Amino acid sequence: MPSPLPVRTTCPYCGVGCGILAGRDADGAVSIAGDPDHPANQGRLCSKGSALADTLSLEERLLRPVVHGRETGWDEALSAVASGFAETMARHGPDSVAFYVSGQLQTEDYYVANKLMKGWFGTANIDTNSRLCMASSVAGHRRAFGSDTVPGCYEDLDETDLAVVTGSNLAWCHPVLFQRLLAARERRGTKIVVIDPRRTVTAEAADLHLPLAPGSDVALFNGLLAHLREAGAIEHGFVRDHTSGLEAALDCARRTTLAETVRITGLPERLLEEFFRLFAATPRTVTLYSQGVNQSSSGVDKVNAIINCHLLTGRIGKPGTGPFSLTGQPNAMGGREVGGLANALAAHTDIENPRHRALVRSFWDSPAIPQRPGLKAVDLFRAVGDGRIKAVWIMATNPVDSLPDADRVAAALRDCPLVVVSDMARDTDTTRHADILLPAAGWGEKDGTVTNSERRISRQRRFLDPPGETQPDWWIICQIARRMGFSGFDYDSPAEIFDEHCRLTAFLKDGARDLDLSGLAGLGAEGYDSLEPVQWPVTGRDRKESKRFFGSGGFFTGDRRARFAPVSHRPPASATGPDYPLLLNTGRIRDQWHSMTRTGKATRLMAHLAEPFIEIHPRDAARHGLPDVAIARVESSHGSALLQVTVTDAVRPGEAFAPIHWTDRFAARARIGALFPPHVDPISGQPESKATPVRVSPFVARWRGYGLTRERPSPDRDLYWAASPVEGGWQIEFAGTDRPENWEEEAARLLGLRIRPEDLLVFHDPTAGLYRLAAFEGDRLTAALFISAGPVAISRFWAIAQLAATFRPAMRLQAIAGQGGRAMPDKGPILCACLNVGVKEIAAALAGGAGTVEAIGAATRAGTGCGACRAEIRGMIDAYASQAAE
Repeated sequence: MPSPLPVRTTCPYCGVGCGILAGRDADGAVSIAGDPDHPANQGRLCSKGSALADTLSLEERLLRPVVHGRETGWDEALSAVASGFAETMARHGPDSVAFYVSGQLQTEDYYVANKLMKGWFGTANIDTNSRLCMASSVAGHRRAFGSDTVPGCYEDLDETDLAVVTGSNLAWCHPVLFQRLLAARERRGTKIVVIDPRRTVTAEAADLHLPLAPGSDVALFNGLLAHLREAGAIEHGFVRDHTSGLEAALDCARRTTLAETVRITGLPERLLEEFFRLFAATPRTVTLYSQGVNQSSSGVDKVNAIINCHLLTGRIGKPGTGPFSLTGQPNAMGGREVGGLANALAAHTDIENPRHRALVRSFWDSPAIPQRPGLKAVDLFRAVGDGRIKAVWIMATNPVDSLPDADRVAAALRDCPLVVVSDMARDTDTTRHADILLPAAGWGEKDGTVTNSERRISRQRRFLDPPGETQPDWWIICQIARRMGFSGFDYDSPAEIFDEHCRLTAFLKDGARDLDLSGLAGLGAEGYDSLEPVQWPVTGRDRKESKRFFGSGGFFTGDRRARFAPVSHRPPASATGPDYPLLLNTGRIRDQWHSMTRTGKATRLMAHLAEPFIEIHPRDAARHGLPDVAIARVESSHGSALLQVTVTDAVRPGEAFAPIHWTDRFAARARIGALFPPHVDPISGQPESKATPVRVSPFVARWRGYGLTRERPSPDRDLYWAASPVEGGWQIEFAGTDRPENWEEEAARLLGLRIRPEDLLVFHDPTAGLYRLAAFEGDRLTAALFISAGPVAISRFWAIAQLAATFRPAMRLQAIAGQGGRAMPDKGPILCACLNVGVKEIAAALAGGAGTVEAIGAATRAGTGCGACRAEIRGMIDAYASQAAE
C-alpha cells in the first residue's frame, strides 16, 4: 500500500527536478504543492507541476498487456517479448535488436535496460530520447573536461552578477529557475542577457537581448573569446596550470573579425560590443544554455565555444560562475550516469576503452560487452526502416512525433517485424504501430530516483496504487531478462538496483572519473526510502557531497587539464532558398510537455494555447497572404503540417516558430517532427531541429467551425482540426475546403455523434454561410457546432460553460444563438494557468489603475502562483502604458 500522505516526491517534467508534496484526501483526491525543503525549487512549482493532480485520471491509460491487438495477461505478453527477441538474435545476431528509452524513466529502469542490452544481449543498440536534447552537451563536456560533468549548481544563479541565457526560453521551459534568477536580480542587481533569435518572454525580461541569426552561436562566442583576450580578461594562473590548447582556439576565434561576426550573427556592432564589455567586466558570470544550443548540426562546437570563454576567464567551479547545461527531461542526467546512450557505458565509462569494458563486465559478471558504440537515435530508426534492426523495444517515449523525418519513422515501425512499446498511454502515435504493448506504472505509482540538471539525485516516491495490471519498467525489463535465461536480474526492489548502481561507481573509483556514489552504497531499503536530495559526487561514510567541480582544476583528461576546443562557425545544414524561403525554429510552450500524453489531460494547461500554431513576421505574413488566425499549410522537403497563423514581430523576418507538442491525437496534421530533415551533429548525433527551411501558403478554407462534445472527437475527414479538453468534454476547431451537402451528417462525423433528429436544434443560413446545431439529452447539452464562412465569432468561454448548464425546452434556442444558458464571464485567453486568470481580467485590472505586476496580482491573483506568467503580465502593462501615452 502507498505510504501515509503527504509524500515527498519529485516532479516528472523538466530537468529542474522540483520537489513535490503529494497529498491525498479521504475520498482519494490528490493535492499537489511544492516542497519548501527541496533545494531545487524551495517550494516553487510551475504551471505544469501545479496541475499534476489533473493528469492522474485513468482515462486513456494502458492497463493490461496487449499482444497483436488482443488484451492478455503478463505471462503471455512477457513470453512473447522474450521469445521474439531471442529468436531475432539467434537468426540475425545481436545487432538486429534495439532499445529506445527515455529521460522520463527512473535511474533504476535505465540501469537494468542498459545492463540487459550491453551486458547480456551483447550490443550497444540502446539509445534514448535524451539524444534529441542533451547529447551535444555531453560531447562538449567530454571534449573539454574529459567527462560528462556539469560543473555548477543552482546556487550559482543566486550568487551570479551576470546570467547569460542562450538557446533557452527559460521563463517557459524552466520557469522555476527563471523565477530564481529574477529574485537574484531583485536582491543583488544581477544582469540578464538573453541570446535568442526570437523575442521570447525571457528576452522581454532581459537587460540585454541579442537576436542573433539562427546557427551563429559559434561566431558570437568566438568573437567574445577574442575580445576577452584583447581586453585582458584572462585568469592567467588558471589557464597556465589547468588548461591546454588555448592558442589553437584563439587562432580559430581571431579568423572571424568583428565585421565578420556582425555579418554572420546579424547583430549590430553596438550590441556585440555591449555584450562583450559586460561579460569581460563581470567575474561572476553564469552561462545557461539548453536546446537552442544543443539541437544543431554544430551543437557540440557551440557548447565548446561557450566553455572556452569560461575556461579563459577561470569562471568555472566558483560561486556564481560556470557554463551550465539545463537538461530538458527529469532524468536525462540519470540516464547518462548509467550509460543509457548508445556510445556510453555504465558509470561514465567509455565503451571503446578495453579496460573500462573489462571492469564493467567483471562487476556485472556478464557474458559480453560490445566493443563499439551502438546506433544513435536517428541512425537507429533508419536501421529499423532498412531492415537491419528487426526487433525494437520503445520505452516511455513517442518517436513517431519527436524524431526528425517522423513520417519515415512511422513507416519504419509499420514494417518492422517486432515492435514492443512500454507506456502508460494506450493510444499514442507510436503505440499504434506496436505488436506488443506493455502497461507501465507511471509517476506516483512507482518508486525510484532521478537526477536533475545540477547532479542532484532525488527520490520519486509512490503515493498511488498502480492501476490495473501496470508494473514498473524495471520489473518488466527484469522479467524479460529472466525469461531469456539471464542471471543478474533477480532484484526485488528498486532499492537493490540503486545499490548496485552505487557500488559500480565505487568499484570503478580511481580518480579518473567524476561520478562517485560510493557514499550511497549500502543504504538498504530503509535508507533508500528516506533518502534526501543529494548532489553527486557523494563519497565516504559521511556521504560528503561536492557542489561544484573544477574550481581548482582537477579535470578528468589524461593530464588533468581542460581542453580548449578550436571551433569555427558552420551554418545550419539546410539553407533557405526560393522553394523554402523561411527558416523554421521550434520549441516548447509554457504549459505543455512533449507530446501531451500527460499535460493534454489538464484543461487549465490547454487553456493558454489550445491550437497548434506558427509565428510569422508581419512582412512574411503579408507576402504569403496569411492574416492572423488564418490556417497555413507549412511544407519542408520532408513533410507538411497545418498550423494556425500568429502574426508577430517577435520572430525575425525570414524566420518562423512552431511548438513541438501537437500530435495526431490532438490535431489533423501538426507533427512538427515530420518537417525536420534528419541532419545531425557529426560528433553527438543530435538532430538539428531549430533550422528547417519551409514554405508557407494559405489553407484555403471555405468554412470554419467550432464544436463542443462530451466525448473525445475523432474527425475522419481530410481537413484542419484541433481538439482540446475542457471541463465536461472537448472543444474542437475546424476548417474545411469543401462544403458538405448535408451538415447534420457532417456534424456527426466531425463530433463523433449518434444524432437523433428529435434531440436537435438547427439553424442554417446558406447565403451567409452559417450553420448551427445543438444536441441535447434531457436538459443537458451533449454537443454543439457553430459554422461560418470565416473564423467563428463566439465566446469560447461562454460555449464551454454550457456543457455544465441546464437547458429547459424554452431555453434551447439560446444555445444555438450563442447566448443565455449558464452565465460565465469571458476571461479571454488564459494567461495564468495556475490560477485560471485570463487576458481580459488583467486588462480590466489595468483599466482600473493596477500599474505593476504586484498590483495586478493583488487584483486578479495572476502571477502569484508559479510566477511563469509575470513577464507576460509585465508586457501587457508596458503595452497599456504605451497606448495610453499615444
